[in-house]
This record gives sequence, C-alpha cells and structure tokens, in this order.
Amino acid sequence: QDREEKEGVRWSWNLYPQSRLEGTRMVIPLGCLLTPLKEWASVPLLTYEPIRCKTCAAILNPFCEVDYRSKLWVCPFCTARNTFPQHYADISENNLPAELYSQYTTVEYKLGAVAPQFQGQQPMRPLAPPPIFVYVVDVCLPTEGETEALKDALTMSFNLLPENAQVAFITFGTTVQLHEIGNADCSKTWVFRGTKEVTTQQLVEFLSPGKPLNQQPLQQGQPETVPDLPDARRFIGTLSEIEFTLTSLVDDLQPDPWPVPPNHRPLRATGAAVSVAVALLESAYRGFGGRIMTFLAGPCTQGPGQTVSDDLGESLRLHNDLKADTAPYFAKSKRFYDFMVPRCVANGHTVDAFVGSLDQVGVAEMKSLIQGTGGVVLFGDSFTSNQFKGSFHKLFSTGKDGHLRMAFNAAMEVRTTPDWKVAGCIGPCVSRNKKSTSVSESELGIGGTCQWGMSAMDYNTTFALYFDTVGQQGQPLPRGGYRYMQVITRYQHPSGEYRLRATTLPHKISETVNPNDLAQAFDQEASAVLMARIAVFKADTEHLFDVLRWLDRHLIRLVAKFAEYQNNEPSTLRLNPAFALFPQFCYHLRRSEFLQVFNSSPDETANFRIMLDRQTCSNCVLMIQPTLHCYSMKGPPQAVLLDSQSVQPDVILLLDSFFEVCIHHGETIAAWRKAKYQDQPEYEYFRQLLEAPKTDAANIIKDRFPVPRLTDCDQRGSQARILLNKINPSTTHNTNGPQYGQQGGELMYTDDASLQTFMEHLKKLAVQN
Repeated sequence: QDREEKEGVRWSWNLYPQSRLEGTRMVIPLGCLLTPLKEWASVPLLTYEPIRCKTCAAILNPFCEVDYRSKLWVCPFCTARNTFPQHYADISENNLPAELYSQYTTVEYKLGAVAPQFQGQQPMRPLAPPPIFVYVVDVCLPTEGETEALKDALTMSFNLLPENAQVAFITFGTTVQLHEIGNADCSKTWVFRGTKEVTTQQLVEFLSPGKPLNQQPLQQGQPETVPDLPDARRFIGTLSEIEFTLTSLVDDLQPDPWPVPPNHRPLRATGAAVSVAVALLESAYRGFGGRIMTFLAGPCTQGPGQTVSDDLGESLRLHNDLKADTAPYFAKSKRFYDFMVPRCVANGHTVDAFVGSLDQVGVAEMKSLIQGTGGVVLFGDSFTSNQFKGSFHKLFSTGKDGHLRMAFNAAMEVRTTPDWKVAGCIGPCVSRNKKSTSVSESELGIGGTCQWGMSAMDYNTTFALYFDTVGQQGQPLPRGGYRYMQVITRYQHPSGEYRLRATTLPHKISETVNPNDLAQAFDQEASAVLMARIAVFKADTEHLFDVLRWLDRHLIRLVAKFAEYQNNEPSTLRLNPAFALFPQFCYHLRRSEFLQVFNSSPDETANFRIMLDRQTCSNCVLMIQPTLHCYSMKGPPQAVLLDSQSVQPDVILLLDSFFEVCIHHGETIAAWRKAKYQDQPEYEYFRQLLEAPKTDAANIIKDRFPVPRLTDCDQRGSQARILLNKINPSTTHNTNGPQYGQQGGELMYTDDASLQTFMEHLKKLAVQN
C-alpha cells in the first residue's frame, strides 16, 4: 500500500525469479496494478521535450547510468549510449535535471514546449481544442417527474463544464434529432430515421448537400477516407456562446410525440442516435478528445443496437437466454457496437452511459464500446434518485488547477528490459497492435502488443499489466539485481495541452527460489485483484464452470507450494501469514456478482465487470470482499468478520461493498428505535449510537465515485438480504445451532458452502500427493 501511494503501482510479487521455468512454478503470474495518471503533488511538470534513447526510444530516468564528464547516458533497457542535447551542457552530479532525481520515478512533460534557453527558436505545438461533449438524450421518459429531473441534471452539467467547452445536443426517441445550436436567431433540427445506422459519409452529405467534401484518411493506416463536415459550428459550439440556446433547448424538451399503443414499449432508437453522435465527432473533431454522453431511460426497441421488441409481451434477455443463445437481438446488436470501438479509439472519442431506469437498457450490448473507449457507466433506478444526481455531479469535478479531472485521447506504452516481457493488459483500453522486443509470445488479457489506446481516462483509472520472465536457469543476474519497466502515457489535458507522463519502475529479481523468502514478497490484495480480472476476462467468453475450475486449480497449487504440511494429513497444513487472506479472497470472489450471475441482469453484470476492470486496487478488494463494522454499547466501533456470527440483535452493522452501503440494525436495536428511546434525554447515548453509522456512511458516500446506493434496514427485514448475500454463512439450517442462552448469529437458509467448509476442502486437496 505504501508503494501504491508513492508510485501508483502494486505488484503481485515484489520479488520474482529470473528464469521462465521458476516463474511458471510461482502459480500466481507476475503482474501489477498501475494507475498511470495518479495525482501526486510531487510529480514535476517539465516544460521541455523528453530526452529519448536513440535505439529503443525509452525516456531518460533515474535508473540510467550517467557519464558526467563525457555528457553521456546509458539506457537501462537496451544499454545504448546516448549523448545529452546541448541544453544539458551544464549537467553534473550537483546539477541534475529533474528526471534524474531518484525520487522522481514519475515525471510529466508538456509536449511541444521549448527549453528556456531556446525560446523563440522553434515553434510551439498548437494546443488541441477544448474537450467536446455531445449530449445524446433519450426523450422517451415514463413520467413528467423523470423529464424534469433529467432537465435539471442537464442544466447542472452546463454550469459545471468549462466555459470554452465545445457542446453538441442530440435527442432521440422514435427518430433522432440533431439540433443546430450555432444559430440563436432561428432554431433548426435535422431528423434522422431511427431504424438505420447513419454513417459518417451519409451524415456529411445530408448536412451539407452540394458542398465539396474534404476527404481525409482515418488514423492508424485505415484505408477508408472520412469527409470533413463543413460549417461544423452549426452543431458544435462553445458553451459560453450557446449556453442560453442550450438552456432554452433543454427547458423546451418534450416527451417523444410518437404514440405508444397499449401493452407496447415506446419506439426508442438508441443505436441510431449513438451512430449519429459518432459520425458527427468523426467528421468534425477527428483526433481530438470528446465524450458522447448517452442518457438512457429504457431499452432500444428499433433499429441498430435493438435490445427487445416494442411488444411488452416479449421479456428482455436474461443470462439464461444468452447462455442458450436464444436472445434474438443480442449478437447482432453487440456486433454493431463492437464495430464502433476502433473508430472511436482512433479518433479519441469515448462513450458514456447514464442510466435512469429500473429496467435494462442495453448496457450489456454496449459493454465493449463503453469499456473499450474508457467510458463511464452510472446506474440509477431513476433520474430523480440521489445516487444518480450525486454520481453525475462528481463526474465533472475539477482539480486544484481548476480543470476537469479527465484525460482524453490517451495511449499507454510499456517498455521492459530484455529479461522479462509484457504478456497483456486488462482494463478500459484496446490494443494498438504495436510490436516490439518487450512483447511476450504468450498472451494474457489484451496481449500481443506493447501499446494500448483509450479515448478517456481519469486520475484513478487503474490497469492490470501481466508479465513473463524469459531468463534461463543459472543465468547471471543483471547489474544491481533489478529488472526495469517504463510506462509512457501520452494524453490530451483538458486545458488543450498535450502531455506525456513517464513512470520508470524497478522490480527486484530473486536470487533464491526458497518459498519462505518468496512468500514475504507476496501481495495478497494485489494478487487477488489481478486474478479476479483474469477470471472476469475469461467469464466473458468461457463457461462459468470452467472459470471457477481454473481459479480453484490455481488456489490449490499455490497452497500446495507455499504451505507447510505432511502428505495426506490436512490437519497438519500451516499457511504462511503472507498467504492467509488469499484463500478468503478467492472464496468471496467465487460467490461475487462478478462471476455468479444469479439474481443479476446482463446489464448489471456488465456494469459490475466494467467497474472491476477500472478501479484502484483498494476499491477492487472492497468489491471482492466487503468490509463490515460493528457499532454497539460495549465499546467504540470496530471491524468484525464478514460472517453470520457478527449479526447480533443488540448491534448495528455497517456494510461497505463499494456498490452499496448498508446500515443493518439488530432486532433489539430496531425495537428500541421504534419505541422512540432516542428522543428521550436520558437515552442520549442511544441516539449517538444510531447516528454514528449514518455519519460514517455519509463520509463513505462523499468520497466515492460513482456514488453507492445507501440502504437502511432492520434484521429480518426485506432489505436485510443485501447484508446476508455478502456474509459467510457459517450458521445455517444445516449446521448445529447455538446452545440455549447463547447468541449464535443469524441463522441463514442457504445451500452455499461456508468459508470453513471451503477451507477444509482446500486443505484436503492441497496435501494430496
């Protein structure tokens, strides 16, 4: 955790063998959880171009060997000797540039900036335009209250955006309406059919009939050509200039006028609206950061991306339908959104989904588009809910510099020393298919490349990187006994500046293969999250049984390697404290909503998996194994086991599972509260007891994005299932209950195996020959 705070990285193993053979015997792969843009006050912002190695293009860093007399530096990645540029002529042991200070393993550069000695001698790189926000608003809202709440949210977001932000506005229902907002004197709306996809070529020809089109090729060597949109400012304008027009447009929003027959859903053209937004940005702001923010109040019922028909007699697809391949629209709709991913990433545009509906809206079909472009999903039962309002407001939070806490049009590249290679990445990104000597032959996650693209990311977006060691048995260790990795992240800052952040990290090579020495270098939390991301990645394409079997095999092999025991004697097994919590994490992961889809819709499962793949290590651990705190009259609040034994009638429990915060009152506490004891002066301590978990829950909600759902429930009430679903069922109807006069915790009616049973089976399998 200390390293995560200092460097934004956590390794599964802080010490790892050099040879490939010994690496395979470690069971848990070597990997790290990296937050490339983590905010630190100590990261220097350098106003000159980075110094790169002439051979491998690695950036100057504190781990380079420097010859101050000859003004040379040796790259640790390829051992090439490089000369310093002219403006480094005064470098010495007592006069170092920032990138050579040992504490600055991460430095950030303003690309296009010029060293102070050479101001005016070379042109500055032009700034990018301000970030572009395209609002894609669903007008098929069920009630007038929903409409007003959505209007308030849109107006609030206009006030939070920077004044120079570029904004476009699209509404959709049965048809798709693209609004001209550049002409305040005469409003005009361009209407597209909701039953067909709108390509970029069609959009430009439709909006600019008879005008010559400027054809330009797409990025990344794509053969197609994309026309530029003449007079794009008719549809995308600067917020400070069009704010009145936008506000008036939102105030005049009306529900979709298309009649809805009885027992039918409204016709909703979500896919067509997204295609119009993608085509608009592709033709007007290609290569510059932008967000397509879709507000969804129900499923798509016509055209591309269709989720379900408009007949209410047809139910929305469930996991069983997807497993049996009986969902009639799912595969076609998923292919439609999958096709948009490379276009959006190549152009630097991301797609967000803001949901205000109790029903599914099609996030499962859009998962690849949202996750691949680095988009955000905000789920709410309604646009009127505090959960949606709070999350939407936090999306536009600003940093200390006054800019939005977002990064646009980013690319992340990994370089390694020759003794290890990158096998893949799991996170909100797509492959850029860049080959280098740092790429492993085996793939884990999104592999086969050393560079990944993401249209947007924030300062907490965390990627899982996996590595292979390629050394040979008996090979001498490199000088210093370290291997090195450099992560280069290039992105567009909200101010319009292009920036590059370089993080160079050492990793200790183990000189021994003694399990006791290696055990002390094991990070249980980071390893659990890295394994969870692999399991979720597999679950998208493999059967759940195969994924659970894969996870169990790795756990058994790990315990068998690092535990002390006598063969075929489970009672003799002793697990090193460095591994004590890992089986517990695996137990809760097997029962979590990331793998167990029972009682979750495909949209909810997609949302859970998207969040697991982008959050920090500590947040992911919280998702896998929630925390439970107990409040009682016997003492101060304290953390207790996530177990049914902790559910007592005279305590209050506070459960934090990242997505939900639940305050659970025991039966006795609930009875006293209903009797109004807290309102009597002599029971002031009881009132304070009731307020304590509420205060702590409010602090949790205040600091978290997205805002979790808050539930206040009583023991054996209907909402108590939220707590019971997460805790270990150590006392069930199949176990021996507590003796008379003893408090044995909550009796749970479930067939799920308890943690104790899980550990007994694990011990039995681990000690087998």
